[in-house]
Amino acid sequence: MEPALIGLVVIIALALAFDFINGFHDTANAIATSVATKVLTPAQAIAMAAILNVVGALTGTAVAKTIASDIVPQQYATLELVGAAILSAIIWNLYTWWKGLPSSSSHALIFSLVGAGVAAGGWGIIIPRGVEKTLTGLLTSPALGFVVPILLMGLLSWLVLRWMRPRTVTRTFRWAQIVSAAFMAFSHGGNDAQKTMGIMTFALSAYAGAAYDHVPLWVILSAAAAMGLGTSIGGWRIIKTMGFKVVDLKPVDGFVAETSAALIIHTASTLGIPVSTTHTISTSIMGVGTTKGFRKVKWQVAGRIVTAWFTTIPICIALGWVIHKIILATGV
Repeated sequence: MEPALIGLVVIIALALAFDFINGFHDTANAIATSVATKVLTPAQAIAMAAILNVVGALTGTAVAKTIASDIVPQQYATLELVGAAILSAIIWNLYTWWKGLPSSSSHALIFSLVGAGVAAGGWGIIIPRGVEKTLTGLLTSPALGFVVPILLMGLLSWLVLRWMRPRTVTRTFRWAQIVSAAFMAFSHGGNDAQKTMGIMTFALSAYAGAAYDHVPLWVILSAAAAMGLGTSIGGWRIIKTMGFKVVDLKPVDGFVAETSAALIIHTASTLGIPVSTTHTISTSIMGVGTTKGFRKVKWQVAGRIVTAWFTTIPICIALGWVIHKIILATGV
């Protein structure tokens, strides 16, 4: 087997490993609230999330095309560059999983790709449009994630909740939350798995020496399967942070948070914007918490989450740059 083909196989394996890690790292995004409110058992929640992550991953490729062609031009693609980006993202994902911090796998991958691209050809080869699209998602999805649940909870309270007994509210929204958790898992798969599809397509461009204008079917299927498998493992450290440490949740709260976040993520996927499911559901939970009063939200824990968000970008740019330099220096 020729060395370039061996390199491609290694890169594809690393990309699927990243997708697998993304699955268990971000499982909490889809199921933390439903586990915290005891609407679903952990086993039920993970099984549902795994299946719907796969289904969501098969619904489009707009985000994948952004990753594959709008961050670093495909003519600059090399296996060393792609490998450095994936290794950087994996390292950061594993570190934040170990610490129980719900950081963004999406932004870890994208800004690792930026760092590796800078190492390969300088800032001049980075495509501003793709980075701006990513930063737009970075800023707007958490903001919307915070505001939309407040509006939705207010609307529900005015239309429905004030007429219902507390016991009826709990019973009704236990069922509704199962639907919202399913929608959240579906939208998560539709946005997050596409990042791996994009980086795999970028690697194929590097190997073939030609730009790809489509995402191959086998790439779509393998990325979807890897994310679903990772999701089936679960990410209990982050589930604990997201579901139990930020705010005390009831089924109606979980329904509002999940529905709001899923709508935002699904819209972004349709527009080809790579957003962070972690950022969006985190701020949705905080938004729901503020409807109970600002003191109900554990802002110290929320602060740790926000710190992880803003450290992801510079750290992953630096990691991608360093790993690319190491790969070139060692000839790996």
